[in-house]
Amino acid sequence: MRVIRSLREVSAADWNACANPPYLQGQNETAAGIRGSENRAQQERYNPFLSHAFLSALEDSGSAIAKTGWGAAHLLVEDENGLLLGCAPAYIKTHSMGEYVFDYAWADAYERAGGRYYPKLLSAVPFTPAQGRRLLAAPGARAASTRKALAAGLKALAEKSGCSSVHVNFGLDEDNTALAGAGFLHRTNKQFHFYNKSYSTFDDFLNALSSRKRKTIRRERRDALRNDVIIEWISGASITEKHWDAFFNFYMDTGSRKWGRPYLTRDYYSLVGERMADRILLVMAKRQGRYIAGAINFIGDDALYGRNWGCMEDHPFLHFEVCYYQAIQFAIEHRLARVEAGAQGEHKLLRGYEPVTTHSAHYFTDPGLGRAVEGFLQEERRAIAEAIQTYGEYVPFRKDRDREAEQEY
Repeated sequence: MRVIRSLREVSAADWNACANPPYLQGQNETAAGIRGSENRAQQERYNPFLSHAFLSALEDSGSAIAKTGWGAAHLLVEDENGLLLGCAPAYIKTHSMGEYVFDYAWADAYERAGGRYYPKLLSAVPFTPAQGRRLLAAPGARAASTRKALAAGLKALAEKSGCSSVHVNFGLDEDNTALAGAGFLHRTNKQFHFYNKSYSTFDDFLNALSSRKRKTIRRERRDALRNDVIIEWISGASITEKHWDAFFNFYMDTGSRKWGRPYLTRDYYSLVGERMADRILLVMAKRQGRYIAGAINFIGDDALYGRNWGCMEDHPFLHFEVCYYQAIQFAIEHRLARVEAGAQGEHKLLRGYEPVTTHSAHYFTDPGLGRAVEGFLQEERRAIAEAIQTYGEYVPFRKDRDREAEQEY
């Protein structure tokens, strides 16, 4: 096992063979294939955020580097001949921003008790609250032992680097099993995802909703496009630097007002567009010949991942149209199984997005801090489970009595 301080120290082919091995790629599941699964997000195929292209663009653009509090410390596990068996994206963090799994209260409590919470070690995709594998073991007989080695390696790296803790955010079941075996604590949270239940058109999706919700969405879509607003889908070679200029202006304006400090640089968008344009969908709103709003999405084999949005003009419901309804429409037309629209957002529930449990794992070098957090997590997991159950009662889809009432009408 060794640590590298930049993705430049490992070839894209070797990294991608672990992050997105061939057996994961090109296997686009239809909604029928995943329907009924207890945790449908676990049915991952190609994940664009784990690719060497995406992660290296964050580093090379200056977005996720030591100067911004993201010191790369990626783990590699190799065999006796130097063949890469597995890897894990990892960063030594000097703050907790850009993670979407919030531990500010833990840091505050530990430092008030005389401890030093930062630096800490994080295994995640920077600025990206999307589920995916984190202990990236290449397929084969050694996969399970490689994940086990990566889990142990994260702990060893934290202790050697003077980190208070290790955090593995938005991992999948295979990661969480290996991490639990290494003594990590389990944390849950919630998001809202759209699931394509074999819809052929957006109207098919609307017909699955209750009458009132169906009318609401149609009205919102109609109102969003008033004032001569038109929507464009732009992907692949059609994306130009002019599109990135416009989108970056949206991102900076909205990010500065909402979060106070936008994370991504202008160079990042050019680099990620150059390296993986075919995996990007820009949804851009135009009025009177100029772009006024937009959202960037990344395309997996079975999912569309919504990331950043911004606007220069305020129009009622335009955010919902650009970020949520257009994403649903794209997923249906391209037979993608789901849309992950980012963190938080109970307002997504009434627009066809369903509650989903997300997972993270945490290890603390101070046993006292670990015991305190473990007690908190037990209560938090119960609260999250109750919230998701409650949200499930408010999904907008028709129930049997709704269908009967409409038939009678």
